[in-house]
Amino acid sequence: MKYVRFRDPAGAIRRGEYENGHVQFADERYSLESDEIDVLAPSEPSKVVCIGRNYAAHIDEMGSETPDRPLLFLKGPNAVAGHGDTVTAPAGKDRIDHEAELGVVIGEQCRHVPESEAMDVVEGFTCVNDLSNRDDQEQEQNWIRGKAFDGAAPMGPVLATPDEVPDDATVGARVNGDRKQDGSLAQLIFTIPELIAEITTYLTLEPGDVIATGTPEGVSPLSDGDTVEIEIEGVGTLENTVRVP
Repeated sequence: MKYVRFRDPAGAIRRGEYENGHVQFADERYSLESDEIDVLAPSEPSKVVCIGRNYAAHIDEMGSETPDRPLLFLKGPNAVAGHGDTVTAPAGKDRIDHEAELGVVIGEQCRHVPESEAMDVVEGFTCVNDLSNRDDQEQEQNWIRGKAFDGAAPMGPVLATPDEVPDDATVGARVNGDRKQDGSLAQLIFTIPELIAEITTYLTLEPGDVIATGTPEGVSPLSDGDTVEIEIEGVGTLENTVRVP
């Protein structure tokens, strides 16, 4: 099953079932791309927990080293953007990159979750674009300027239940229609259960929180007006326009 969170013509926030390009709520049916509704991020996370360096080829392209344990950093609610939104990057930066990632949406409050029970706390999956301001990321340790600026975590357009997404689902990105990233969940260094177990050793995850699981190789800089599509097998395609002042 797939769900879309949206604002209906009356301004009410709803969650409807998604099928064949349309969203069904009660007796109403809307096209996902209709001007009648505003497609929202699939949840309202208290935090987005992001994973760095979780694909070997991406580690190589960035000239980095493979971490001994999952590399964690946070994005706040201010970073969340929805499908179709225009994201304005910080001004005066030379390099803003796209990063296609699978987002794991948490379904219940949880702490100290063992790997064997990790999937029990997962409500579903979504697409995430971990937008990255490399100028500042290279100059700081905590990556607030580099990773957590307003709109730096577009996600959506749907929440897909785990049965919809293959274990080896493809994860990719296009910029203005040109393929840039093409990876697979089978390439993850740390698996989803390993990530949940590690994160909940330190943090309580709340319903709606999102784990962005890392990006495959092929990240590239964006220019003003670029359209970025993040596509994940079994989930769909998240599309955003980026404004680079």
